[in-house]
Amino acid sequence: QVQLVESGGGLVQAGGSLRLSCTVSGRAFSSYRMGWFRQAPGKEREFVANISRGGGSTYYIDAVKGRFTISRDNAKNTMYLQMNSLKPEDTAVYYCAADESFLPSTLGREYDYWGQGTQVTVSS
Repeated sequence: QVQLVESGGGLVQAGGSLRLSCTVSGRAFSSYRMGWFRQAPGKEREFVANISRGGGSTYYIDAVKGRFTISRDNAKNTMYLQMNSLKPEDTAVYYCAADESFLPSTLGREYDYWGQGTQVTVSS
């Protein structure tokens, strides 16, 4: 069974930083493409960033480009999302997702495995 566990969420003031982690168990982490999604209250789930299996390719939505950095450590079976210069509009539950397909994807329906989510709240 593949399990994804997020951690690192919390309450932070605008302009602050948080680092989310997603630890994967069950199979070889390096065989998964990975992504971060978020869902704000009353809104649909939104793609945030993805990273290729080896970590050499990343992609971000414009709203977080230059502020967020996605990375992975395949030796530790862990993916990260470093979030800097946080804004109140970044407030959401953040989910990590994994899939064994080769090409990275921005579509939630193309990911097979999901974590339980971690709350990020940015106060103004």
